[in-house]
Amino acid sequence: MKMYILLAVAIVLLVIGLSAWNIYSGVTLYKPAKGDSVFYTLSCKTLGGEDFQFEQLKGKRVLIVNTASECGFTPQYKGLQKLHESYGGDDFVILGFPCNDFGNQESGSAEEISGFCSSKFGVEFQMMEKVKVKGDEVHPVYVWLKSKEKNGVGNHSIRWNFHKFLIDAEGNLVASLRSGVKPSDEVITSFASGESSAK
Repeated sequence: MKMYILLAVAIVLLVIGLSAWNIYSGVTLYKPAKGDSVFYTLSCKTLGGEDFQFEQLKGKRVLIVNTASECGFTPQYKGLQKLHESYGGDDFVILGFPCNDFGNQESGSAEEISGFCSSKFGVEFQMMEKVKVKGDEVHPVYVWLKSKEKNGVGNHSIRWNFHKFLIDAEGNLVASLRSGVKPSDEVITSFASGESSAK
């Protein structure tokens, strides 16, 4: 009897562990499809307060990621910067969106976030204003990313900081990668280099 109880507990723990792993490491790839809303009609403000129109991203591959300064995944800033140094430019762009929705891990001001990113990780890729990605007042960029009706391919629930999305050079959402997927993952590096559209 005791053996059966231990076996049942082990199975429950395994199921919980696999579920947690999927929450943080899942990768979903899509074939390009148009939704009701066009990616290039979106806009945002940069961390410095300047207007940023997404129409300037036409013809570029884009990685969008929600970031935080006090998260277990915060060291991914280093990998994102390396990705920017290797592939960033006319064809590939990273947009970081600071977000305080998970564990109050990005409570700082724009100036504090900018200083942290620069001093700790030498971040040179484009950082945007702090946004909401869940709950009320979700930023329009994330409304588009999370809604199949808008993006044409899938509904997405962002579970934590450093969830990544890949948008191809035609403005199609082609991949959703959860927080545990590192910037050095082959799906991301192939997309960034132009070797693969992540389809």
